[in-house]
Amino acid sequence: MASEGDSPENCREARRQRIEMRILGAAGEGAGPPSRKRAGKLREAHEEPETSGFSVSEKRNRVADGGAPSPRPQSSSLAVSASSSTSSASDGEPVSVAIGSTCGSVPAVAFGSISLAGRSREMEDAVSIQPDFFRAEGGPSIHFFAVFDGHGGSHVAALCKGQMHVLLAEELGRAETETERDAEAEEARIKTAVGRSFARMDELALMACACGTIGLPPCGCERSGTESEIVGSTAVVALVGGGRLIVANCGDSRAVLSRGGRAVPLSDDHKVSPIREICGTIVCLTGALILHFWQPDRPDELARIEAAGGRVIYLNGARVYGILAMSRALGDKYLKPAVISEPEIRVVEITAADECLIIASDGLWDVLPNDLACDVARRCLEEADPTRGSERLVHEDGGDTAGDPEKEHASDARCSLAAALLARLALGRRSADNISVVVIDLRRTRGRSA
Repeated sequence: MASEGDSPENCREARRQRIEMRILGAAGEGAGPPSRKRAGKLREAHEEPETSGFSVSEKRNRVADGGAPSPRPQSSSLAVSASSSTSSASDGEPVSVAIGSTCGSVPAVAFGSISLAGRSREMEDAVSIQPDFFRAEGGPSIHFFAVFDGHGGSHVAALCKGQMHVLLAEELGRAETETERDAEAEEARIKTAVGRSFARMDELALMACACGTIGLPPCGCERSGTESEIVGSTAVVALVGGGRLIVANCGDSRAVLSRGGRAVPLSDDHKVSPIREICGTIVCLTGALILHFWQPDRPDELARIEAAGGRVIYLNGARVYGILAMSRALGDKYLKPAVISEPEIRVVEITAADECLIIASDGLWDVLPNDLACDVARRCLEEADPTRGSERLVHEDGGDTAGDPEKEHASDARCSLAAALLARLALGRRSADNISVVVIDLRRTRGRSA
């Protein structure tokens, strides 16, 4: 209970969290370390999340300068907010959990996600899941999954959550009007459409104010100007359908594929941080002078930044202009043109050896290696029906190939369980950042023709 000396704002926040714990205790339990008995108890939550705003400051481990108070991103209709009831997950921390589900005749997608503030006082991550968000005439359904990790504030990540899939669907629709139909030309069209959608999203982010207004000239409120210009977001987008995975990445969120029991990264982090420190010693009249040098993990990104007139300064880590630890992001008007929004895109065919795809913010990847994350997710999915999976994603022919609804729900629950367990492991390893994880089941029945 809050003491009398606490401010009214703190009292209201504490009361809100206690109410959430009572009402949504089951959802909070779902984020805990799972057991075989508890796995069967994981259920879909139908309550709408609370969407009241709250003040946030900078993301300390991502942006060196101060951030702006921003409204909390709205959660999807499948999301619930709860307070963790276990001390290892930092008692009282807001948790947002999304559970995969199917609707009507839309081809089912087995997925699960979780998004939580973790040990950070601000929540700047956003997750967007849009099953069947695009279908070309006579073509298969394409399903959209994305994680956006904001820095300096939450409004750019929230904007990306609401608009990225809309812009991407428009660009894919335009690409379908082109006449070239060979495989190479089709892949080029897809990459062009994805690149255009990121560019359009960046334009919106640059026009957005932390108050929620979008447009030029700026709204002129007290939160416009520098306070909004230092806000940005990463974006990792995965499109699943038609027997392919299309992954686009801008920033240090990551997509990793579990294939044949091994982790296969489908994105490269856009960081300017060093991978190793090189020390040299110079003997002078006053004694030994030790010099420190750092080798960047993306020399090509360092060269691009310097060619654009930017500088990488080592200030609490290597940062663009001493501010941002990433070389690519959406938004960040103050850091243009050194920081760009152009994504790196990969297109891979789904094979019989593919088990699952994990996309997550760096709150997970900073403390969990790719191999371990894939192993955890794979073990969770192995207990579900092995004949259910992304078989329909690979072999869609326009018809409904749905299986047993109970098995479908079990597969969805397993994906959610895998996402929750990964987040718990990150918390146990002292991740200090927001943690957002999406697990997509990519298993298929062997022997069926693609």
